[in-house]
Amino acid sequence: MLDTNAPDQTPILYDSSNLPPSSSRRPNSKSPLRLLRTCTDQLQYISLPFSQPPTPGFAWLVATRRRDRRIALSLLQVFFLFPPSSSRCWGRERGRLAGAAADRTYGQQLIGRSEMAARRAPWLAGGLVAAVAVQLLMVAVPVRGRFVVEKSSVRVLAPEHIRGHHDAAIGNFGVPDYGGTLTGVVIYPDKKATGCDEFDTKFKAKSRRPVILLLDRGECYFALKAWNAQRAGAAAVLIADSVDEQLLTMDSPEASAGTEYVDKINIPSALVNRAFGESLKKMAQKVASAAGAGEEVIVKLDWRESMPHPDERVEYELWTNSNDECGPRCDEQMAFVRGFRGHAQLLERGGYARFTPHYITWYCPEAFRLTQQCKSQCINHGRYCAPDPEGDFGAGYEGKDVVVENLRQLCVHRVANDTGRPWAWWDYVMDYKIRCSMKEKKYTKTCAEDVVTALGLDLKKVLECMGDPEADADNAVLSKEQEDQIGSGSRGDVTILPTLVINNVQYRGKLERTAVLRAVCAGFKEGTEPRVCLSHDIETNECLHRNGGCWRDEATNVTACQDTYRGRVCECPVVNGVRYEGDGYTDCKAIGPGRCALNHGGCWSETRGQQTFSACSETALTGCRCPSGFHGDGHKCEDLDECREKLACTCPGCQCKNTWGNYECKCKGNQLYIRGEDVCIANSMSKLGWFITIAAVACVVGIGVAGYVFYKYRLRSYMDSEIMSIMSQYMPLDSQNNENQPLRQHDSEALR
Repeated sequence: MLDTNAPDQTPILYDSSNLPPSSSRRPNSKSPLRLLRTCTDQLQYISLPFSQPPTPGFAWLVATRRRDRRIALSLLQVFFLFPPSSSRCWGRERGRLAGAAADRTYGQQLIGRSEMAARRAPWLAGGLVAAVAVQLLMVAVPVRGRFVVEKSSVRVLAPEHIRGHHDAAIGNFGVPDYGGTLTGVVIYPDKKATGCDEFDTKFKAKSRRPVILLLDRGECYFALKAWNAQRAGAAAVLIADSVDEQLLTMDSPEASAGTEYVDKINIPSALVNRAFGESLKKMAQKVASAAGAGEEVIVKLDWRESMPHPDERVEYELWTNSNDECGPRCDEQMAFVRGFRGHAQLLERGGYARFTPHYITWYCPEAFRLTQQCKSQCINHGRYCAPDPEGDFGAGYEGKDVVVENLRQLCVHRVANDTGRPWAWWDYVMDYKIRCSMKEKKYTKTCAEDVVTALGLDLKKVLECMGDPEADADNAVLSKEQEDQIGSGSRGDVTILPTLVINNVQYRGKLERTAVLRAVCAGFKEGTEPRVCLSHDIETNECLHRNGGCWRDEATNVTACQDTYRGRVCECPVVNGVRYEGDGYTDCKAIGPGRCALNHGGCWSETRGQQTFSACSETALTGCRCPSGFHGDGHKCEDLDECREKLACTCPGCQCKNTWGNYECKCKGNQLYIRGEDVCIANSMSKLGWFITIAAVACVVGIGVAGYVFYKYRLRSYMDSEIMSIMSQYMPLDSQNNENQPLRQHDSEALR
């Protein structure tokens, strides 16, 4: 259920629970008229006598129980005069009239509005509409809509007797802390408990925990309550329902004078049911009456499961509009596209996310397809429609221009996706906004096609995807959009524009770059988030405080604490190709090759002077073993006294001296100690022995030198002769020329 908790005078998106119990204008529970709520999980639509059933995006409103032709005609007039616009859930103007129809008190207001509408559009007052209205009432069949209320969890931690878990409906404004938690103290103000007026003081908890302000429902917009709570120092706000009913979604009011505060709300808000709210009030009032002496009411707001996080890729979609003349809502959408484009393209280029744009359309009932209204707002003979941008059928651009551009932007994404560049959609939308603004009268086909070409996309494929808007046939792309608008499984209908859907869950909160990025980051499986999700602007690094309670090696600053968007996990890391194993909380050990390079694999090591000993062995993949000369378990090693333990230098007459990690052994006299055999041998030699040794060495050296000289000379002579022999085969040498020259002279003389 969707509600803005509007005041009595302007019951926007009105339902019977909207006004406070004390209101003098509260609808009579026995009233024969009742509004079929729009954009809610209690939604009931009417099956019209047309060729196809209405889509959920088409806000069908009708009064049932009492077949009042005048009321039905008024609603039908409003329905066609003010078609679903780009503002939220068919717009606030239609919401006001719908709310008025639910109570006799607003009967005259409704009739006055309907008569005014008839004067503005005389075609609505004709017999055709009256006939349709009568037929409409005769065949009314209720059908349930599927607006899903997105929820968070509220866990009461203290006092003990009210501990437990409760559901809360996430407000569609502010910044819900998706993926996170908030523990704070509940404070219920003794004055201005509705939160509709600015508080005089700042709220502070005795324990210095964050303040979660509890407020009553009614008398003003939900968003105004949150804004006043934020200015009073609250970290979050809980609003207690005043009616026993199912939870509903608190929506923000339509942008207008006096609602500028909505974009400034940065705290989360949630609606709790009446019973839970009353119990919190009683305990908070008890603490206040005891002048702070009682036990504080401590609750934990939990959004960790509000956003599914099944795997390492987030799939999200934005239901938007190409119209830039729909006021603050359109400006909000374009500001979001401009601010979020960088994040979106980074996530999609890295394979972390998959984005899909969507556009809401509706169809024109067959009985009205030949009217000016359907022709100007629809394509494909009334099958796909969008509201007139200026709200004036006779001026400016038409609704069908918006539908065609919506279709083009869908096809741009499809073509870009087929070429492996789905992120080009963001560039197209931004460039189109800059170059082809509706405000500058450049919202044309030619301008759009120039943008497509400039981005390097295949214009021919885009046109083939779009098809013929004038054909009396279904368009596959837009028909798929209408199908996707209807929820399935746990996913609800898309009834609010704009709507962001992340992992098949509708996002709640303001459409702002950082707030949306938080929600997207909450959709990743813990530990798989991209770096952009771990910046200090997005989340708190819990590993910075006491290392998150995980294992840490102080010497190398290696830690098992892995920061995630949702908190932290304790997992033994992999550092420089070396893997650690353990529970991650109290112990992690390096294993495999190269482990000794990282703090000696966690084994004992010690350095004295120029000597370093370690219990880590490169030949062993795991474990620690004290080196030779030490004893211990490998994590603690002590010097082994080989002399005292009689482990070495036990030969007769030997003198043993222990050193750190080793020992020294000396033999008597001129003997030499052989360590490997632990024995001493004689170390004396006579003068004759020295002479013979030197002579032998000299002979060996002399023979070597002589051999080298002979070898070098002989080799050179041999090489010279070989070279001469080879060269003689190809050219005459000087000696041969001298031998042959006299013979040539003798022959020449004989011929004379």
